Amino acid sequence: MDDQTTQDPVDEKDNSASVILNMEGMIKSHISALERYQEELTKQQGLLDDIFNNDPTYKDHTEKAKEAAKIKSATKQQILKQPQAADLDNKVKTLRSEIKEHKASLSDYLREFQRLSGINEIEGDDGELREIVYTAKLIKKGSNFKP
Repeated sequence: MDDQTTQDPVDEKDNSASVILNMEGMIKSHISALERYQEELTKQQGLLDDIFNNDPTYKDHTEKAKEAAKIKSATKQQILKQPQAADLDNKVKTLRSEIKEHKASLSDYLREFQRLSGINEIEGDDGELREIVYTAKLIKKGSNFKP
């Protein structure tokens, strides 16, 4: 029996543990780097904001833009009081809500389909082949953490 082709289950566990520890180290390293970048971005963005806020022309234009935004918002609210606009606004809100709910359901169905079948692709009714992908992200566990 060739030792090169057959691996002891203990060696496999050691390799898996080593890979997991290496991955955990890379994850922690990336978290630290992202936090440093975020801190630096906040600092640099603050400095840039200070430059804009200290420029009298920019400040004047900002105030005019804020006033224009208030007028635009008031006009929009007036238009939304019209029956046709209010009806369309409600339909748009309903459709957005339906889309959000369907996306959540689709995500659950895809996860279960992939888990049960082991297949990472599915063909739509339109004949288009689609790949099932997942996006992972980290959130800080705190008082508002919901499992």
